[in-house]
Amino acid sequence: MSDSWKLTLPCTRAEAEILKDDITPLAALDPVPVLMTSEIDATKPDEWRLDVYFEEEPSADTVAMTRRLVPSAARSKPVVEKLDEQDWVTISQQDLEPIREGRFFVYTPQHADAVPEGAIAFEIDASRAFGTGQHETTAGCLAMIDRLKSAGRRYRDIADIGTGTGLLAFGARALWPRARIIASDVDPLAIEIAQENAAINAIPLGAGPGQLELVIAAGLVHRRLRARAPYDLLIANILAKPLIDLAPAFAHATREGGSMVLAGLLSHQADAVASAYRRQRFRLAERIDRDVWTILRLEKRRRVRRHRPASRA
Repeated sequence: MSDSWKLTLPCTRAEAEILKDDITPLAALDPVPVLMTSEIDATKPDEWRLDVYFEEEPSADTVAMTRRLVPSAARSKPVVEKLDEQDWVTISQQDLEPIREGRFFVYTPQHADAVPEGAIAFEIDASRAFGTGQHETTAGCLAMIDRLKSAGRRYRDIADIGTGTGLLAFGARALWPRARIIASDVDPLAIEIAQENAAINAIPLGAGPGQLELVIAAGLVHRRLRARAPYDLLIANILAKPLIDLAPAFAHATREGGSMVLAGLLSHQADAVASAYRRQRFRLAERIDRDVWTILRLEKRRRVRRHRPASRA
């Protein structure tokens, strides 16, 4: 145990939800800080708080960087305090309760003794980057692929774009253990963390059936992602704008009759995202609404092939 520091700022609920899955640009710091968001007063549902734990006193630049993550706190004074002789990683994770979604159980090391019998369980340590399945979009994606499995869907080629901790790729592999799965993220740190989580959860890395291949890439801009297409299941838990921008590329990479699970979008953005994919021959098959977030499942329509009648001699 050693001294550590905590930076506290007020934030809105929407800002807190976004930060649960994305701590950029703080992820570029070494060591990476731990972010925690919490509700201040149940009677004021939009008033939340951001606590950021550092291993050393944050610089003025780091404080300014953190303030930019929560624009609503532009006029608030940051509170920076030293925490004496505390295991700050353990403290920061104490409130991260395990997540149960369908047959999945996602937990931090502090809850290793709580894994229920028969669950598909993954240990995801939040000490380096926040993303244990707590965020509604990640948990919603787990719920969606669990529904696909319950419906008897079978997939052989799967891509997880914007994988983060690797959790959704791990979940897909558990449901379809013979599938070939590739997962990507634009952030090299995320891929490093996904590799560590794969080792913790005994996920074999590689390009063969039942294995997971990890690559650093923005969208589908990687030779391995292009080479392994088309996919019959594509998962992308990113943000609404890149989902819309990537619609043509995602559509091209998805097999006819294939499925797509899209997340990272607020509920009021769902129609715009669905519309972008409708123009690419996708139909909206299902949606899950979680608080202010929406998870979409889309199906790629098959082309109607008309056969010309044989000419008479």
